[in-house]
Amino acid sequence: TTAATGHHFAHPGNRFWPVLHRSGFTPRRLLPSEQSELLPLGLGITNVVARATARADEVDAEEFREGGAALTERVERLAPAWLAVVGITAYRTAFGEPRARIGRQERTIGGARVWALPNPSGLNAHWTIETMAEEYARLREAASEGA
Repeated sequence: TTAATGHHFAHPGNRFWPVLHRSGFTPRRLLPSEQSELLPLGLGITNVVARATARADEVDAEEFREGGAALTERVERLAPAWLAVVGITAYRTAFGEPRARIGRQERTIGGARVWALPNPSGLNAHWTIETMAEEYARLREAASEGA
């Protein structure tokens, strides 16, 4: 669905947009087609690997590492204060952090503080909308405090 529409997290069952709203990042639940409304809120969105797949396990480790290097370059160029990576496996593989856990990371990437967030895919069912929103809100609070 994302590849067909050109919008991130576009599958109707994906929980990203409801979680983003419930966590307080957006004033209302945005539609995937409204992703451009994130930038005025101080939020950007991109991919570690810019290739559409039905499941994250369709991306191999080398693609994640190459994507991590490209994302690092982008972060260095754009200089955000924070980088949130959605999906712990993507983060671990792309940035060579095999023991990383969800939450704030000790390292920085391109000068940005880093937070690994749970993937909102329905395949990640042990995270509910509510528990994901709580984790996303932890990042929002840290970012708003300048922590």
